[in-house]
Amino acid sequence: MVPDDLTPEEQQDLENIQKRKRELLQEIQRLKDEIAEVTNEIENLGSTEERKNMQRNKHVAMGRKKFNMDPKKGIQFLIENDLLKNTCEDIAQFLYKGEGLNKTAIGDYLGERDDFNIQVLHVFVDLHEFTDLNLVQALRQFLPFLQLIGWFCRQFLWSFRLPGEAQKIDRMMEAFAQRYCQCNPGVFQSTDTCYVLSFAVIMLNTSLHNPNVKDKPSVERFIAMNHGINDGGDLPKELLRKLYESIKNEPFKIPEDDGNDLTHTFFNPDREGWLLKLGGRVKTWKRRWFILTDNCLYYFEYTTDKEPRGIIPLENLSIRQVEDSKKPHCFELFIPDSKDRVIKACKTEADGRMVQGNHTFYRISAPTAEEMEEWINSIRAAISRDPFYEMLAARKKKASSLKRH
Repeated sequence: MVPDDLTPEEQQDLENIQKRKRELLQEIQRLKDEIAEVTNEIENLGSTEERKNMQRNKHVAMGRKKFNMDPKKGIQFLIENDLLKNTCEDIAQFLYKGEGLNKTAIGDYLGERDDFNIQVLHVFVDLHEFTDLNLVQALRQFLPFLQLIGWFCRQFLWSFRLPGEAQKIDRMMEAFAQRYCQCNPGVFQSTDTCYVLSFAVIMLNTSLHNPNVKDKPSVERFIAMNHGINDGGDLPKELLRKLYESIKNEPFKIPEDDGNDLTHTFFNPDREGWLLKLGGRVKTWKRRWFILTDNCLYYFEYTTDKEPRGIIPLENLSIRQVEDSKKPHCFELFIPDSKDRVIKACKTEADGRMVQGNHTFYRISAPTAEEMEEWINSIRAAISRDPFYEMLAARKKKASSLKRH
């Protein structure tokens, strides 16, 4: 309110001041509104980006899980959700980093004989740098990335090999040999030499460090075993001696997988169920949960066990129905044309140690005659021959052949 005792000039000045005050207040309010609007937009933008990142991370985690269960479906899921480019280079980098990936699944994907998978394999191997490394050093660097090869080493350790993966192992070790020779030209006459010597080193690792192997090979025997593999010539003794000493002083460390091996291995088995198994040395019958998958017969004490009590690879075995005076519906696994040979299998002792089994045959009893027939048919279909040793022998023969007559 304007006082009545002001002169007209003072009254006009006061009104102008009040008007200016109202304009300033309006301007302040307008600025506040603008600030609030910008702040809201920033908050919404951050919230949107956060939601996008959360959704992306969720899809990545889902893709990794799918990959661990089925590598091809996992890769396809990541590509479809724009999380991975459909190129050999991008997929190889994804596998090389290996974050959250099951290494057995990585090996499965890289070992496939599809042309695209083979290209990814070679890009993957090319990401490794082997320059100026001896063969043992290169293998130490390479083995942790491929659990399949790690399994191969463990399988030599227990004197058996999980079947069905010979071609995959061959392709991956061939790619390794090519890369090593590319990084170290002149060390070997051919990739076949590198390939054969790599497996000789792996088997040496087993022979020297497996407590079940009593007759440890000497360096002279190791040198003699590799006679003539360098395109018909001999490798330098000093080279072989250094490889021998390296393995003798420090065995290969086969890392535990960082994915869910059991989920991957026992997903969608061929057959599973309770059976009775006759012991090896102690002839008592024990109830075990059996799972048939990947050409192997696994058995557990309980269905909730995380690790099998025993593993029976079905390579080169036979199966037949038998009569037993103590149990009905029996069948047994055995080695054809051999009565006394111990079947190549392994079991877990009470203290957790993995040891070679004692069975010259496995006798098993099913609950019913019908289930016995179903188990016999399923196991018979899973029995296979192991082509790997024939493949390795052929490669060694090739590496030993002379270039010139």
